[in-house]
Amino acid sequence: MESTFVHRTVLCEEAVTLLAVHPGGLYVDGTLGGGGHARAILDASNPTGRLIGFDRDQTALQYAAQWAQAYPNRVTLVHDNFSNLDDHLTQLGIERVAGILCDLGVSSVQLDRRERGFSYQSDAPLDMRMDQTRGETAEEWIATRSLQELMHIFFTYGEERFSRRIAERIVTTRQQTPIRTTGQLAEIIKEAIPASTRRTGPHPAKRVFQALRIAINDELGSLERLIPMALARLSEGGRLALISFHSLEDRIIKQQFLEAAKGCVCPPQFPQCVCGRVAQFRVITKKGIVPSEREQEENPRSRSARLRIIERIESAP
Repeated sequence: MESTFVHRTVLCEEAVTLLAVHPGGLYVDGTLGGGGHARAILDASNPTGRLIGFDRDQTALQYAAQWAQAYPNRVTLVHDNFSNLDDHLTQLGIERVAGILCDLGVSSVQLDRRERGFSYQSDAPLDMRMDQTRGETAEEWIATRSLQELMHIFFTYGEERFSRRIAERIVTTRQQTPIRTTGQLAEIIKEAIPASTRRTGPHPAKRVFQALRIAINDELGSLERLIPMALARLSEGGRLALISFHSLEDRIIKQQFLEAAKGCVCPPQFPQCVCGRVAQFRVITKKGIVPSEREQEENPRSRSARLRIIERIESAP
């Protein structure tokens, strides 16, 4: 499996360095993927550092079970969404951790394996689930959503300006025949968009496929649930590092980090603080870290990545 599981880790050196990994620390990787970040954390936390690795994708966990043998008794693997972090840490008897890292992008393996149904560039069953053991497939989702919901998802998650035209074409088509493959859906999207628009810019299906993937896997909801519970699990000096790949994710991260880092919230006209609120966190990356020019050249999929990190500066109550 190792020879076929190829995934380029994004912002690996920057993430592990800014996570302030130290020997003997306990860390969480919420998105194992190809294990690049996880192994870098384990190497930096030698000889006794431990890692709890989450992934929804069984293929990633099967691969992780192989490379984890090089780190005996240091890796715990969890098949679940990182938004259930709290439950699993409690079950493992863990109260605080030194750091948490999540790479929110879809893995190269998921994109490149046509049978997963993430790509509009080949014909395959419409699946798109990161966890193929549960939840609706993209085929089921497309078949059951209303015109208004389709429009909303395409516009909100994909920023698709022809969301109405595409949604209407999907509804009309599914009344005549089931939409079962990525190729069918890509062609429907292409036909719904004006020819003049199709001649320039990215593939006409790119934004809709992104929107579908986000909706089917509840990516934004999972992120919104993760951040407060991850912050609550950090020990003093512990850090949370999140790598996002589009503006919707980055906006959520930025806003929640700024809110968590607030101290006094009294009105400015008050002569002194009466709220008693003391900042428990500080944002480490004010503008976020982006990949170097070299990394972007070597791995074009890294171009939209942005790393943000926050640190607990006060002991948890």
